[in-house]
Amino acid sequence: MSAPQRYDVVIVGGGPVGMTLALALVQAARGIRVALVDRRPLSVPRDNRASAIAAGVRRIFEALGVWAEMAADAQPITAMRITDSGEGDIARPLFLTFAGEVAPGEAFAHMVPNSVSGRVLLAAIDGRVEVVAPAIPTACRAEGDLALLTLEDGRVLAAPLIVAADGGQSALRGMARIGVTGHDYGQTGLVATIAHELDHEGVAYEHFRPAGPFASLPLPGKRSSLVWTERSAAAQHFLGMDEASLAREIEAVMGSSLGAVRLEEKLMGFPLRLQIARSFIAPRLALVGDAAHVVHPIAGQGLNLGLKDVAALAEVVVDALRLGLDHGADDVLGRYQAWRRLDTASMAAMTDTLNRLFSNDAAPMRALRDFGLGLVDRAGPVKSALIRTASGLSASGPKLLSGMPI
Repeated sequence: MSAPQRYDVVIVGGGPVGMTLALALVQAARGIRVALVDRRPLSVPRDNRASAIAAGVRRIFEALGVWAEMAADAQPITAMRITDSGEGDIARPLFLTFAGEVAPGEAFAHMVPNSVSGRVLLAAIDGRVEVVAPAIPTACRAEGDLALLTLEDGRVLAAPLIVAADGGQSALRGMARIGVTGHDYGQTGLVATIAHELDHEGVAYEHFRPAGPFASLPLPGKRSSLVWTERSAAAQHFLGMDEASLAREIEAVMGSSLGAVRLEEKLMGFPLRLQIARSFIAPRLALVGDAAHVVHPIAGQGLNLGLKDVAALAEVVVDALRLGLDHGADDVLGRYQAWRRLDTASMAAMTDTLNRLFSNDAAPMRALRDFGLGLVDRAGPVKSALIRTASGLSASGPKLLSGMPI
């Protein structure tokens, strides 16, 4: 075993959450040494998928100085239209519409291609963060005032704080013996990017069907990102379809609202489940992003929750460093957990309830939910409150969520 390489923070997981945390730390804390570890070489994503970035989370990127470059290739969501139908229904009644602004001229969300955000974040951390990749962690333990991360090749990285940003199947969470709570939805999320004949005009569509929601989210040009929820057994049928048949199926589900469609990439599927870590912290370890929580994509909040974790953890760590305190100590990490648990639990409960409410074809339930949607549509203050919640705006949240530097 080699002598440990010393850092101030070691982040495991080079996705958007891990890279954003690394950038936030090196920008706010002068001289800090941050290592970013990933199983694969860090590179710009090559897929056509995109992520919805809520207004509050967008302000994190603004404060870090990377939003302008992302925005050049992003698509603001100008409105959202919500429809509902039962099994075999031809009509798709419109029950709820949202104007896409939290303030005049400010969209409540943008669709940002993953290739764009990846490219911008990689460029921003280049030369400022030590990238250790490809590298596979095999052990992680706290030892006195340090945590030690052992890699498969025998290297050991040491730091007062290690951060697990390594996804829903987090290896570091398992090493820390942190359990999870949740359940499987028996659903599969199908994702793809499509090109279409008509202009989406920046409108996002969410069509509730008995198997789950079918969302069409606008991308730059006549293109959209699909997030399609199906029962797991039925999803295999769609995953096995030829491209032409699948395009016709998608067009039919969309009611031809965007004209003829064409797939730009192979349809991909992933199982859906609710999963919340029983603790977001362990001695000298903090969980962020999917390592801490996985929620249903029905409200598009998964990545946004992870970036909110970044804002909170970066602030408590930087505050401790400025005061000369141990930034990996239990009380510091306890403040991070206290800051994030309630918001995470609230979002998990909301997405779980929405999925249960809308992913069924029971007539009484449909009548009740459609009546409720109609009431919300006519209640301006309620709609405004829902938009602000979905946008992630909070007067009492971490500084980065208000666009302020730490």
